[in-house]
Amino acid sequence: MPETSTTKRRLVILISGRGSNMRALTEACRNEGWPAEIAAVIASRPDAGGLEWAAHQGIPTAALYHKDYPSREAFDATLASEIDRFEPDYVILAGFMRVLTPGFVNHYAGRLVNIHPSLLPAFPGLHTHAQALATGVRVHGCTVHFVTPVLDHGPIIAQGCVPVLAGDTPEALADRVLTVEHQAFPAAVRWLAEGRVTLTSDHRVNVEGDPERLFTWSPAA
Repeated sequence: MPETSTTKRRLVILISGRGSNMRALTEACRNEGWPAEIAAVIASRPDAGGLEWAAHQGIPTAALYHKDYPSREAFDATLASEIDRFEPDYVILAGFMRVLTPGFVNHYAGRLVNIHPSLLPAFPGLHTHAQALATGVRVHGCTVHFVTPVLDHGPIIAQGCVPVLAGDTPEALADRVLTVEHQAFPAAVRWLAEGRVTLTSDHRVNVEGDPERLFTWSPAA
């Protein structure tokens, strides 16, 4: 059974833009009564649209602009200091468009979780939907995973899949993938909040209770 504790796990969410996944996580945490709280939302740019929404929810916010720092290491060091003020149990990357340094990743080893818009290990990096269309795959999706120093790599917690349809554009495919992101990501973070996620000796994820960890898209009725 999941751990029983009155202590809520503290989540810090990192964003770079409108924060649609951050909103999905925040609303699911509130509506489903997770044993967790969103301790802060931190953005990599001060004009990130998600900051205003988070502030209206009463969530502490902060923004650090990477161009204000002389190096990636300097930015990551300041970011880590800002995150650590909120004493998080987990740091959640929800559309955080920065490649993080190994030092930062190792600082949060086992506590840093990302969602990537492809079925990893396929299509790491940027422009994943265009990559999928260019290669002719018939299935695409998203992956929730622990972050390691290797870009878009790490033990997989959950995935969501969608069909690639005739006539798809990268934008249409992205919209379809986003619907399963909003299913897979809240489910995975809830499992973390409930203390159900562990890593096996061979660095694979185990979720206590063996829930379904593949989420599939279906057309709206």
